[in-house]
Order: sequence, then structure tokens, then C-alpha cells
Amino acid sequence: MKRKLLATGVLAAGLALGQGVQAQVILTASSWVAPAHPLSRAQAAWCEDVAGATEGRVRCEILPAAVAPAPRTFDAVRDGLVDIAFSIHGHTPEHYRLTRIAELPLLGDSALATSVAYQRIHDRYLSGFDEHRGLKVLGVFTHGPGMIFNMRRPVSRIADLDGLRMRVGGGMVAEVARAIGVDARLAPAPQAHELLASGAIDGVFMPAESVRGFGLGQLLRHRTAVPGGLYNTSFAFVMNRNAWLRIPGRDREIIEGLSGEAVAARFGRHWEADDRRSIALQQVEGIRGITADAAFVARIRSRTAGLEGAWIALAERDGLHNARQVLEEFRKEIAGLQ
Repeated sequence: MKRKLLATGVLAAGLALGQGVQAQVILTASSWVAPAHPLSRAQAAWCEDVAGATEGRVRCEILPAAVAPAPRTFDAVRDGLVDIAFSIHGHTPEHYRLTRIAELPLLGDSALATSVAYQRIHDRYLSGFDEHRGLKVLGVFTHGPGMIFNMRRPVSRIADLDGLRMRVGGGMVAEVARAIGVDARLAPAPQAHELLASGAIDGVFMPAESVRGFGLGQLLRHRTAVPGGLYNTSFAFVMNRNAWLRIPGRDREIIEGLSGEAVAARFGRHWEADDRRSIALQQVEGIRGITADAAFVARIRSRTAGLEGAWIALAERDGLHNARQVLEEFRKEIAGLQ
């Protein structure tokens, strides 16, 4: 009898353990930037909160290396090579058209404000167009305002950019560069250090954080901040659809509460803090900073005005029939949050 009871107890414990193991969902997570970068830190912090809120039933395994470079990350998540990751819409602009609203020039001066406003506009107007088909969107966000950095001379007017070879990323920033007549060289951000060190480029269009994040402080000498930002970059934090469906319903509800505007605020807050730290470090490293005056901003606005009109026309062709109103609402949301 004792043996039978013992065997029954062992069997019950084994079944309970098995059920516990089955109930735990492990999500693989990938990052194409260093662990210290605000993107990686924000993702890791989100994972920690998910594990805590679900009492360990859902947790992340952050992979030691990226499963794909930034331009192929959304596809890697969609194809199930990794469960969650973030990336930039502008690397594949043919797939993400409405999201360009968040990349237009002169939107705002705060990564936090722009990110939260973007998430609100995305929820109200853009998510229904399913540009992220095959992906569960956990949140959308932007980096801080794009700035002008170079190693040659102060840039206080558009003419000062003549002859400077500037690294730009994908998406709207390349169009901004063309609109203001810059000799733009398209390259991923992690290549900026090598390109500057080799003399292949003279400067970069980047947010303040990236100087610190990609170790460019010793290679640059001049910074021009443009009120409202020379450009912006649109990101999404996404999950594989099948991975999302593996999560039990009660835990999906918990994760929803940590996503959307909460994700936008988290990534925006991390980026904004690093923008500020980077500016302070740049002063120590001898990067001299100026702010574009009203005349310079007016010239940028004039040269890039067609980009706003082009986005409105594109969005209306894609079915967003009140695109101009949506853009105006986006700007008002940003202004109210700054």
C-alpha cells in the first residue's frame, strides 16, 4: 500500500511538473545593436516586466547575437527565426508606407513625446491597414530628433553642407538629404564608425544618442541641432504571430497591458535619456554644438515641404483618405506631450 501511495505521489508530482513546464512560454529575442544600446536595454526591460507580471509563465531568452541584420529583422520574426525583435521601417520602405508619417522633418524635439504620439496615431488610423502582416505589433516608436554631425566644419546654413559626404540611413532621411542637396551615402548605422575612420564619409545624420552608441565621439567635431529634428526614424517592436498564439489567453492580456503606448513610452524614454547623456559626453570629447537658427530651419522646411505632400498623396492612394488631417493631429499630439 505504501509503495502504491508513493508511486502515485511521484506520478502526480511528475505530472504537475510536466504541466508547469508546458505552461511556461519562452520567447527568443534578438537585437542587432550592442547590449548597452537603448534599444537593447528597452527590449530587455520589457522582457523583465513580462516575466514578472506573468509570474514567470512567459519569459524571454535574449540571443547572444542577432539572427539577422536590421533590414531583414522583420522577415526573421515573420519567418519564425526569432520570436521578438525591433527594427526600422525605412530599411524596407516598399513594405511600410504609412509609417513614413513618423519620419517627416521637423516633428518634435523629444523621443518620448514623438513615440507616444506616434503610437496613438498608429492605433487610431494606421494599424487597420495591416502593413505588418504576419507580425504581432507590440508597439511603434521613434528615436530622438535627427542632427547633423561632421568632422570638417560648423554647419549653420545649407550651403555649409556642400562637398560633405554624409552617411544616412534608409527611409525618409535619404529623401531629406536629397531635398536639401546633400551628397548622401546610404549605410547601416553600425558601419558609421568604419566609414568615418577610413575617410569614406565626412559626417553623419543621426540622433544625439548614436554618437555615443556607435563610438563616434573621437571621429566628429561639429554638431548642428535642428529644432524639431532634421528627420526621424520609425521603428516597430514586434512578435511572431505563432509565438503570440502560444501564449495562454490570460497572459496575452497581461502582455497587452505592457505593450502599445507602454512600449512606445519605454523605448522613447530610454532613447531620450541616452540623447541627453550623449550630448554631455560630446562636450567632454570636444564636439562643438550649435543650433540651427530660424533662417536655416525655414530653408529646410522650404526644401522638404514636398515630402509632406508626397506622404499625404501616397497615404490617400493607399486608402487613408483623411491623411492631411491625420498628419495635423500627429503634430498636435507631439506638441501636447513635449
